[in-house]
Amino acid sequence: MAQRVDTPLDVGGNRPWALGVPRDEQQAAQALFFEGNERLRESVFVEATRNYRRALRHWNHPAIHYNLALALMNLDQPIEVYKHLKAAVGHGPEPLDSGRYEHARSYNALLEKQLAWVDVKCDEEGAIVTLNGQSLFKAPGRYQAFIRPGVHSIVAFKDGYLPTEKRQPLMPGEKAELDLELYTEDEVIRYRRQWAAWIPWTVLGAGLAAAGGGGVLHWKANGSFRDFDSRIPPGGRQMTPELEGLRRTGSRLQAGAVGAYSLGGAAVVTGTVLLYLNRQRAYRINPAEQGPTMVIAPAVDAESKGVVGTVLF
Repeated sequence: MAQRVDTPLDVGGNRPWALGVPRDEQQAAQALFFEGNERLRESVFVEATRNYRRALRHWNHPAIHYNLALALMNLDQPIEVYKHLKAAVGHGPEPLDSGRYEHARSYNALLEKQLAWVDVKCDEEGAIVTLNGQSLFKAPGRYQAFIRPGVHSIVAFKDGYLPTEKRQPLMPGEKAELDLELYTEDEVIRYRRQWAAWIPWTVLGAGLAAAGGGGVLHWKANGSFRDFDSRIPPGGRQMTPELEGLRRTGSRLQAGAVGAYSLGGAAVVTGTVLLYLNRQRAYRINPAEQGPTMVIAPAVDAESKGVVGTVLF
């Protein structure tokens, strides 16, 4: 671990980092700074960070940021370490010394290779954007920050719109630029059928027509049998060619009616099943491939002056 800053904080000086800070606030910060140093020396890192954070509320001094970063290194908080080391070097080497200044720059350069960077933007008025379930901002807005490598879920949602989610594995040192757009159901939901809509109706119609034809044949067969019966007296009579013709005609028509009923019934059942199978099914489209895309690029380097973990409105 690099050597912590143990020297006093130059209370009452006129350095740039002291401008506008009342002397009593500087003294309160220095007292908490020394307490944090004691806890850091004893390796009580949680207490040390608590003292340093309290000190920063009194005085935003680079040395306090530096020692806080040293404590956070032992608590597995690399993003916080980066943020405070960035603040520590903001006024150059003077408030630290050249050795600690170079150590801070080198360590941040290493963190930039170990962390991933996200740049999330959404322009849909009123949309809520979340990262791994945690709210980032209410659109329109933008969020830029380092995050740990791994799979992250970024979601934008708003009443009346379908949620937009992007899940992407991020590797160390990679940069993700994400522009989230929201769409209504009408914009992205389409409906389709397995076959043309007319096919099941045609089968069903053919079945009904066949069944109707069977009814006509049945009616004619009954007519032939009634004519046959009307020509036979109660006492009976000998079969004549004319009577035989009526009987055969009735039988043929009756057989045709049964066949038409069977064919029509099967077609009606088939058409009904096809109508059910051919009902409209919803599916989601990607509107002209305009959906959010993840752009992977090298992370910003140690010389960049970007702001870490800020939300811009």
